[in-house]
Amino acid sequence: MSDAQERAWAELAPHMVLNVERDAAATSILAGTAVDPAAVWEREAPLVAEIGSGQGHAIVHAAASAPDRNFLAIEVFRAGLARTMLDAERAGLQNLRLVEANAPEVLQHLLPAASLDELWVFFPDPWHKNKHNKRRLVTPGFAPIAAGALREGGMLRLATDWEDYALQMRDVLDEAPEFERVFEGEWAERFDGRILTAFERKGARAGRAIRDLAYRRVVRA
Repeated sequence: MSDAQERAWAELAPHMVLNVERDAAATSILAGTAVDPAAVWEREAPLVAEIGSGQGHAIVHAAASAPDRNFLAIEVFRAGLARTMLDAERAGLQNLRLVEANAPEVLQHLLPAASLDELWVFFPDPWHKNKHNKRRLVTPGFAPIAAGALREGGMLRLATDWEDYALQMRDVLDEAPEFERVFEGEWAERFDGRILTAFERKGARAGRAIRDLAYRRVVRA
């Protein structure tokens, strides 16, 4: 990390990064150690989490644009979290927290059930080689995990610039009984709450179409 990122970790992390109990791995979360969102953010407000927040461009912009909401950045790369904290400090944000951990464990163990109003998965690693496809986040096993963290009626928003991954995401979520589409046709309209990031620009320059998807957590009758 740069000197500025090292400073961010030393000075800002104690307040902004959630201190979690680990299991065996450095980025794991021990089961049964859920946080209380109202205590973490020091208020009751709708909660939005982004999986794979990278350097934080999307979530910092979102948190600045919606001060009435709480935001959680989920990322495993410390340098990206440090950059996110620097930008959040510059913007004077009080509604953003971060966690250095594997996303499925955050959803399963750290966040209470049905605590999220929205969950974002923007430009996840496509693992585009066939032999690596199994490492992708959005698989049939992901759908119930995501559903468990979302309140009924909560939104799952996704975007990718890899066509085959977009098709996989759509197939997975169309078949998941916990979710229902909130778009017509092949793809959702571009989510206007998502700032244009370097990942999206890179995909567009390479001629790849950006695919958005939006699903609602089914409300039980």
